Amino acid sequence: MADIIIIQTGADFQSALQRICALKSTVFRIQTEQHPFMARFRDAIDGLISMDGLYESSDDFDALNESIARELILAAQNPDVEHIAYITLGRINPDVLRAVHASGTAVSVTPFAGFGECAYSAAISNGLITPDEIITELPANRLERIADTDELHAITEIDSPLTASEVKLVLGEYYPDEYDVVFAVPYEDGSGYDTRRIRLFELDRLKKYDAAAVLLVPPMKDIELPRHSVEGLMQVMHRLRAPGGCPWDAEQTHESLKKSLLEECYEVIDAIDRNDSDDMCEELGDLLLQIAFHVVIEEEHAAFSLRDVATGIVNKMIYRHPHVFGSTHVENSDEVLANWEVLKKREKHQSTVASAMDSVPKSFPSLLRAYKIQKKAADVGFDWDSAEQALPKVHEEADEVLEAIKEGDGAHIEDEIGDLFFAAVNVARLKKVDPDLALTAATDKFEKRFKLTEKLILEDGKRFEDMTLPEMDEYWEKAKALFKVE
Repeated sequence: MADIIIIQTGADFQSALQRICALKSTVFRIQTEQHPFMARFRDAIDGLISMDGLYESSDDFDALNESIARELILAAQNPDVEHIAYITLGRINPDVLRAVHASGTAVSVTPFAGFGECAYSAAISNGLITPDEIITELPANRLERIADTDELHAITEIDSPLTASEVKLVLGEYYPDEYDVVFAVPYEDGSGYDTRRIRLFELDRLKKYDAAAVLLVPPMKDIELPRHSVEGLMQVMHRLRAPGGCPWDAEQTHESLKKSLLEECYEVIDAIDRNDSDDMCEELGDLLLQIAFHVVIEEEHAAFSLRDVATGIVNKMIYRHPHVFGSTHVENSDEVLANWEVLKKREKHQSTVASAMDSVPKSFPSLLRAYKIQKKAADVGFDWDSAEQALPKVHEEADEVLEAIKEGDGAHIEDEIGDLFFAAVNVARLKKVDPDLALTAATDKFEKRFKLTEKLILEDGKRFEDMTLPEMDEYWEKAKALFKVE
């Protein structure tokens, strides 16, 4: 059985041809003759067999790769041939290589200079790119992998105006529209690359595109970018806390930042309540800054990094969504939440209700903590059957507050008022009402009514300070009536 030699070639025709000419007793197959670089092999090699017919007979690329692999394996079974050389445009398709390996056929793969490297060399020769830059090659359909704008990127396979437009849109998330880039397109005779400097916005306005066309995007410092990534934020934070940075930022600790973290959370919620997208974007940025601050502090102690944080939450979300990433079936969101709690307890090794309650942070706002603690008890059946059954407990606790007030014992009053709030939270939870949001809405309502009451009083030439409570109450009722109309 013959062995198969994969000859990967890009714009480096001469080096590929030298390797080919050194082979003896070889049958040559070529991926396609429908490309200028590849067509030159037809004139240089006798008896060259093209795979172009397989392109026409295959329904999709999976079927094409299966057919190419089958053709190569069959050719290798010819006892009169020592080698089958398969010349590919660019890197060998991994599906083809896997299939050949699986057949037990001996296979070797030659290295080559890809289109990106060849375009890069041409751009250097023409003085458009400096030769000391790191180059990262990415196909046009894999631009989500752009991560470091400090490197020169060679974007390959820009074969049409549509592809060019899609590449421009992706790069526009990182670079300015006027950014200078280099477009390299092969000459008609396949002898090399024609390179020219263009501005990024011009990329989809050119006259010629090609499967071997390459866009060279010079490096740009993150801090200079018009749009920034989370990586850019981390770079800024490292700079601020480094020697010679900002003294205030360098002094901050987890403890000193706790208040700011909480405040930024509330400001995000406020923007959400006001349905203000612009403000929400800004406030989420402020919240992200707090996260970056805490991560950088831990990075300085070699404890964890932002990647560790991202890894943890990604793994958690995959684990807790087996109905999406696994085979678990759920009917509705209630079953999702129930399954979530089971997985959460298993993940955190919570075998008792007490251990589950211990997981509720004591730093939670009191209404939220009461809600969560009650929920943990309810999960094992320790709960009222309905809000209607729980409501009398509110009246009972209110009566006990009244008794405590009559006694005049401050500690007892505080205790009973706490019980009253706790009972009210129970009713809210059973009706699936967030007690904190409900209290916030009630406070907002009181504030608006009080402001309207004051407005009515001032319009009548009066002041709060000069009025009795019954007089104030009359205006309050007027404000309530007007408030309902609004």
